[in-house]
This record gives sequence, C-alpha cells and structure tokens, in this order.
Amino acid sequence: MKHKFTDRFMMKKRALVTMFIFYFLILVILVNLFRVMIIKGDEYYAIAENQWTSSVKIQARRGAILDRNLKELAVSANVYRVDLDLKTIREYLEKNSLTYEDIAPKIAASLEMDEQKVLRVLNTKDSKGNPAGSAYLIRRVEKQKVDKVQELNISGIIVSPDTKRYYPNNAYLSHVLGSTDIDGRGLTGIELMYDDELTGVDGFRIVELDAKSRDLPYSISEYIEPIDGKNVVLTIDEKIQFFAEKVAKQALDDNNAKAVSVIVMNPENGEILAMVNKPDFNPNTVRDEVATYDELQKLWRNRAVNDIYEPGSIFKIITAIAAIEEGLVSESDTFVCNGHKEVGGRIIHCWKRTGHGTLDFRGVLQNSCNVGTMEIGEKLGAETLNKYIEKFGFGQKTGLDLSGEARGIIKKVDNISTVDLATISFGQTNTTTPIQFLAAVNAVANDGVWVKPHFMKEISHYDNEFNYVVDKKFEDYSERRVVSEESSVLMRDILESVISEGSGSRAFIEGYEIAGKTGTAQKVDTETGTYGVGKYISSFVGFAPASDPKVSIFISIDEPSAGEYYAGVITTPVARQLFSDIFNYLAIDVKSTDEEIRKSLLKDVIVPEIREFSVKDGQQLLKDLNLDYETVGEGEKIVDITPKPGYSVKEGTKIIIYKGDSAQIDRQVLMPHLYGYSKQGVMEILDSIGLKYNISGEGLLVSQSIEAGKIVEKGDVVDLIFSVRDLH
Repeated sequence: MKHKFTDRFMMKKRALVTMFIFYFLILVILVNLFRVMIIKGDEYYAIAENQWTSSVKIQARRGAILDRNLKELAVSANVYRVDLDLKTIREYLEKNSLTYEDIAPKIAASLEMDEQKVLRVLNTKDSKGNPAGSAYLIRRVEKQKVDKVQELNISGIIVSPDTKRYYPNNAYLSHVLGSTDIDGRGLTGIELMYDDELTGVDGFRIVELDAKSRDLPYSISEYIEPIDGKNVVLTIDEKIQFFAEKVAKQALDDNNAKAVSVIVMNPENGEILAMVNKPDFNPNTVRDEVATYDELQKLWRNRAVNDIYEPGSIFKIITAIAAIEEGLVSESDTFVCNGHKEVGGRIIHCWKRTGHGTLDFRGVLQNSCNVGTMEIGEKLGAETLNKYIEKFGFGQKTGLDLSGEARGIIKKVDNISTVDLATISFGQTNTTTPIQFLAAVNAVANDGVWVKPHFMKEISHYDNEFNYVVDKKFEDYSERRVVSEESSVLMRDILESVISEGSGSRAFIEGYEIAGKTGTAQKVDTETGTYGVGKYISSFVGFAPASDPKVSIFISIDEPSAGEYYAGVITTPVARQLFSDIFNYLAIDVKSTDEEIRKSLLKDVIVPEIREFSVKDGQQLLKDLNLDYETVGEGEKIVDITPKPGYSVKEGTKIIIYKGDSAQIDRQVLMPHLYGYSKQGVMEILDSIGLKYNISGEGLLVSQSIEAGKIVEKGDVVDLIFSVRDLH
C-alpha cells in the first residue's frame, strides 16, 4: 500500500515538473517571439530584406543657378557614377567561373582607375565581416569611360547619373555662387544658402533575389525615380556682372591694389545686379590651386559682405541727410573752414590745410570739407547722429541671403567723446561693410525708404512637359522709411552737384545725372590698433539718374600702391566707365548727343611743357599723350602752345603749336589742380610743365601755395604740403 502511494506521488511530481518545464518553454518562446517580432522586428526585417533584395541609390540632379534672364551660372554637368551590385557580381562570377582578379583589371582599364583600388571595392565587407551587398566605385565619370565599362557586360555594374558641379564662366561671380563638396552639397555662397532648394531627392533601384543572390525571374524590380532639385534664379544680370568684372580687374591691375570690390544694385527693390571681388577664384579648379584649407577659406571670403572698414568721407552723406531731416541745416547756412578745427583739445585738420573759406551747406559736400561736416555733426549731437546710424542699418546685418555677413562696429552713445563725434561725422571710428553701406545710400536714392539687398529672384523648375514653373518669388523686402522723400530729393540734388561740380568730377559723364561721393580712409592695423602707414581704402558710392535712380554702384580699392590712392583720382574713372557701360546696356535716357558723351568719357590729360622742344619732339610727346596738334608759323623750335602747359584737356584735344626762334619763346604756364595727388604724381605733373616746388609732409597733397587756375611763369616755385591723415 505504501509502495503504491509513493509511485502515485512520484508520478504526480514528474507530471508537475514536466508541465512546469512545458509552460516555461512556451513562455520563453513567447518572450523570444515578442523580442523578435516587436522589439527587434525592424532590425531583423532590414537584415532579411538586405538578404533578399539588392538596392542601388540613384542620385538626383542638383538644380541650376541662373541669372535674371535664365542664363546658366552654375549647372550639374552630364557625368555619371559607377556603383557595384556585389551580390549580382558574385552570381555573375559563379556562373562564368571567374574571380575578382579576372574582372578587376578590365574594370580598372575602362575607368582609368588603379587596379588594386577596384579589387578592394569588390572585396568590400559589411559591419559583421560578411561580403557586402553593394559598394560605390567611382563618381564624376565622363560618358566615354562609362561606355567602355558597360561594354564589358559584367552583371552588377550599375551606371547612373551623377552631379558634377560646373561653372560655365569659371571665376565669374565666384564669391557669390560659392562652391560644393564632392557630394554636391553647398559649402559657400548661394550654393550653401539655397542648398535645400537646389538639392533633389535621390531615387533607388530595388531587385528581389533568391537564396543564391540571383534575380528572381518573375519578380518586379522597383525603380524610384530621383526628383531633381529646383533652380535658383538670381537678381544678377550677366551683362552687368561682366561690366563690373571688367572694371574691377582693370582697377586691380592699374592701381597694383591688394583687392577691389564692386557692387551694382537696383535701389528701388534691393536687387543685386552684380557683385565682384578681385582677386577671385575658379570654383571648377580651386581645390587644385591651394595647398591648405586656410588658403581655401581666404579665397572663399566675400570681402563685399564679410569685411568691415572705416568708410571715410562717403559717410558724410549720412551725416548731411540726418541734419536735413532734423531741420538743423538749410541750403543757405554757411560754414567757415580755415583748414582745421579744435575739438576736445585736439586739432583735427581738413584735407585742405589752407581751408575752404566760407562754404554753404551744398559746398561742404561738394568740397568734402571736414570742418564743415564736423560742425554739422555738432549740431546733430551723438544721440541724434547714432539714431540715424541705426535707422540706416549700420551695426546690423542687412539680411542679405549669403552667409557670414558682418555687422560692423558702431560706438554706443555713452562712449562717444567730442572727438569721436567729430571723426564719426566724416567717416572714421565706426566701421561698415560695402553691402551695408550701399544699402544705406540706396535709401537716399529710393526716396528715403530702405530695402533689403538680396540675390534670390525666384525658385523655379521645369515640369514634365518642359513648362517653366515658378515655385517661390522673393517677397521679404523689409522696407522701412528712414527719412522723408523731401530730404532725399534735396540730398540727391546735392550729390549730383558733387559729381558735376565737386570732388567727384572725374566720374562725370555729359548728359547723365550721376550722384555720388568719394572717400579715402586710412586702414587700421589689426595688430597695433592704430592707422597703418601708407595703407588706404579708396571708395566711391553713387547712383543714376539722380532725379529717378535706376542703378546704384559701390567701388572700393584696397591698398592701392601704384602711386595714387586718393579716391577722387582712382575710383572715379572706374565709376565713370561702369556707369557708361550700364547706361548703354539699359538704354537710360540721355540729355546730350553721342559725340558729347563720347568726349566726356575720354581721359583727362594735363598739357605738358613742350616749348623749346624741336617741332618733331614736341609733336611726338603730344602723340604719346593721345593729343592732336596743329602747327602754325615758321621755325625749328616750338615757342608757344595753346592751351598753355598746365591746362587739363580731354584726350584727342587739338593743341596749337607755334613755331619760331628762341627769342620768341613764351614762359606762361597754368597752375593745375593738384589736390589729392600723391607726392610722386604731383612731381611728375609739375616737372612736365616746368614749375619748381618745395615739399613738406607725406601722403596726399592738401595745400599748394599757388591756387589752381592761376597763370604763372615757367620756373616759378610752388610750396606743397602733403598729409597722411584727415583725408576725404
């Protein structure tokens, strides 16, 4: 009885244990199924999918960058990439009893690649050390190479369109367009700023495979077509950009300058029509031309947007219009300039050391008088002047659609001393950028309304039927009124007189209403914090027609070193040529005949001293200066000429040569206008007309003891004073 009870107990015990183990195993299976299906489901599905499918990415074509007339500025060239479907290649090798070593040399020869590199790619492993399903072989391959590799008929070699960024005009507009990396992603410029719009959506080719990685005969390959990127249409006008490129290169070479920047805009809507920085770079080849990344960064730097500097006397525009708007000055107000002004215990000189005498408000701007401008600054006071500095956008980013824009540095009102107020009024102490300054002057041209400068005109694409579709237009003009229309009209009229009668006269073109201002500013040495000796930035800002501006320009020449550096001498001829090209292209109305315009564009020449020369030698010298001549009288020597030596005339002007004997030689010469010339330039001019001179100081001429236009005798002595500070 006891034995039977024990057996039944053991049977129940074993049954319970068995049942426990059974339920435990079911629980483990359920837990594992939960882990596999729920927790790790996506991961295992991806692994499985990788085993029974093969996919190759097909890169989308990057959108083009176009000018306002849809001329191509940056495009994706028609090149290809080669990828390897390694699973299909392994099937091909197995089927044809081949090895990697058999096909690698053929692939390498077709694509002009290193054979060992091809072998390494064919042997690519995944993260677990297993043979990979696919691999990238080479990109940016020309058509003739991919044709050769396709002729090999090796299954698994996938050829698809690739993106090789190409800039048809090479260095043209390079700082604006920018660059891309090898994958076509934007690195700088418009390429970076509008990368999202330019970048498309990649496509894929997906094929189902059997257990041996072979294409299933009845499966359907999935092909997801890439979506190309959108086109970015810029406000840039290719023709105007060409004009700006031409004059910038000429200015760089003629002045042996460190750098030149040129901007052209439409002041009414903020559209940038051209932007040039010289030196520049060719985005097609730039990486082959530099040794380090730092060198590349320097080449990429857009000085018109990224660099700050003290603007000099072009800032007098802001000081003057602020005083007009506040009602603190009128055209009838007078200012007395005796050549300097004491401010806060410091003597600050006008650029003309002998002084301008009594000037009206218009005359202060026409002559770029520092003393008059300082008195206008005093009338405004630091708080009011800073109010307008802020209203015109200084010390702030303009919002330009390029990265890296600088703000400039503006002194706070609490930190402005009386000396600071004086120097700020004529363009020293505070700093700005070229694009920021032109945007501010555009407000004067645009009846007192500031408009955001911008490059993007619209985003567009072509649909499947090649219809042009606009996806987005520029709308963020950020307009704000900074001064009244009446103040702007008066300021434009004054600035027109600066070109027609004042210090910017070398930019004058007969028949056109050009308004503008020049400025020559010493550069601050970043290491010492003081003004660098002999280092200047010469600037010009202007717009036309003055009564109804359609185009505005900014020109800066950084560290000119060919002798002259005064903006009234070196930037105005650049502005004149640029305005002339633009006027002709835009067919802007003119009030003069073609012949009058042509003559006004000719270079100014100072008539040299050729009296006492032989007739032949004198005629040759005039020819060298592109001057015409007519000979009168008898004799072997030149005894007189009309106009007299020292007169400024245009190229092609006819000089009357009078022949005679030595007793008849006339000795009268005209004292030329020399203000703003360098010592070298002044000496060359005076030597050429036979005047002697005493020189003191360094820099630009700020004082001459014989006033321009006075008739003197050959051999007379003129005292000259040069200065390196307080320029205009």
